[in-house]
Amino acid sequence: MSLLEILEFPDPRLRKKAVPVEKVDHVLKQTIDDMFETMYAASGIGLAATQVNIQKRFLIIDLADEEEEDNPLVFINPEITVLDPEPYRHEEGCLSVPGYFEFVERPSKVLVKALNKEGAPFEIEAEGLLAVCIQHEIDHLNGKLFVDYLSVLKRQRIKSKLEKEHKQKTSA
Repeated sequence: MSLLEILEFPDPRLRKKAVPVEKVDHVLKQTIDDMFETMYAASGIGLAATQVNIQKRFLIIDLADEEEEDNPLVFINPEITVLDPEPYRHEEGCLSVPGYFEFVERPSKVLVKALNKEGAPFEIEAEGLLAVCIQHEIDHLNGKLFVDYLSVLKRQRIKSKLEKEHKQKTSA
């Protein structure tokens, strides 16, 4: 297994819309394993393929050490349906926006249909943190980031600070 590079905002590659996965094969499964290793190394709970510059529709989630049980999840070609539009407000962070956390409102309950790591179809109803995480990662597959839910001023402030940090890293 190997660690993958996580793209950081405002990298334009994060804005690309992912295309459906055509087939579940050993290459995809290895990539999923690498993504889990990368996510764990970065202390994350979710990671979309687009965040590691793979423009395919799949994502991983593991809420272990959070409020949910230890259950690594893989969603290939996920389709989401809102079951309860009642807003659920939760503080979100993102491995592609390191160091920033902001409250975002999302629907409180969703149904997701997808393929698992073996390519078998499944569906899951999610609420609470799991629903937030699934919606957050699916947003990535659609080229959207959690900072897009913030005011223009907050988003610009975060963008400026991260650009400054990137310049300092590359000039060091």
